[in-house]
Amino acid sequence: MAEQDTGQDRTEEATPRRREQAREKGQVPRSRELTTTVLLLGGGGGLLFLSGYMMEGLLNIFREGFSLDRRMVFLDGAGIIQLGRLLKEAAWVVAPLSLLLMVMAALSPVALGGWSFSLEAIAPKLSKLDPIKGLARLFGPRGLMELLKALAKFLLVGFVAFLVLRSQLDALLTLSALSLEAAIARTAWLSGLTLLGVSAATILIAAIDVPFQLWQHNKQLRMTRQEIRDEFKETEGRPEVKARIRQLQREMSQQRMMEAVPTADVVVTNPSHYAVALKYEAQRGAPRVVAKGKDLLALAIRERAEAHGVPRLELPPLARALFAHTRLEQEIPPTLYLAVAQVLAYVYRLRSAKSMGAAWPSAPQAVPVPDEMDPGPDVG
Repeated sequence: MAEQDTGQDRTEEATPRRREQAREKGQVPRSRELTTTVLLLGGGGGLLFLSGYMMEGLLNIFREGFSLDRRMVFLDGAGIIQLGRLLKEAAWVVAPLSLLLMVMAALSPVALGGWSFSLEAIAPKLSKLDPIKGLARLFGPRGLMELLKALAKFLLVGFVAFLVLRSQLDALLTLSALSLEAAIARTAWLSGLTLLGVSAATILIAAIDVPFQLWQHNKQLRMTRQEIRDEFKETEGRPEVKARIRQLQREMSQQRMMEAVPTADVVVTNPSHYAVALKYEAQRGAPRVVAKGKDLLALAIRERAEAHGVPRLELPPLARALFAHTRLEQEIPPTLYLAVAQVLAYVYRLRSAKSMGAAWPSAPQAVPVPDEMDPGPDVG
């Protein structure tokens, strides 16, 4: 996207193309507070739901870790073997919670900006190593906002954590009176409950940060009027590009048209300025035009028709009328049905004569063409 006229105010909303280009570069709205909140809630809920399974596994690890078979004591490397086995069991114990947190960490950004993978976004940029720009970002408006958010988060989360722990103070003090198994299970439950309580504070922070990130993202993508005009030129095409596209389209259309000439039933000419190829298929209704042209294109149609044995009739009024009042692959107008019917009748008689070896019929010298259908020799 061209960055011209930077002196202009960026007052215009970003166009869909600008947003798509930003997404391709990895510039999508993201909220770290939303991700943090989702992870805390997921961690707290996971601890509450999986506390029984995790504490049972932890107790088994403690039992096995502090008990060693007498035969193992005299084996070299017995401690390493025991440690490896316990670490493997510990990994299985924490695997469900870890998997839950990994899934939530991957899905939480999608809720705001959707999936976006861009190599350009992760590519190293020397401009990011500039200490002057780094200090400007650190002490600029964005850095100040991040500092204020960090202080607000610290105070709010700290206050909520204090309230939650204070409400659970009696439960914490009674842990010493419980058995080891019960104390561990109770600790896991209280940890999950405390984490959920603290997470409730981050919900408020995320609710403020998400709209702010969306607003800031939209502000960064705003465009000047000159940028919108430049983008319009790029998307719609500059005049020379559009002219080239139209030329290519004409060439492709002419190529398809010339490929259809050998399938025509007859070519009507004027005799050299215009040429119109007609094809009649009973199942498709009226005869239709499969090729038409004037001057050099008309010459090419005549030569191709002769090369493939397509009959050619010189009927200037009919050729002019067909050229002026028909379109490619469209049926002829009803006012020309009678004239074209006489032409096709001659073509069928000619085919019959060729197949039977009889004398060729005389070609029609004129066919009825309404005056209003004949545009005259100067047809465009």
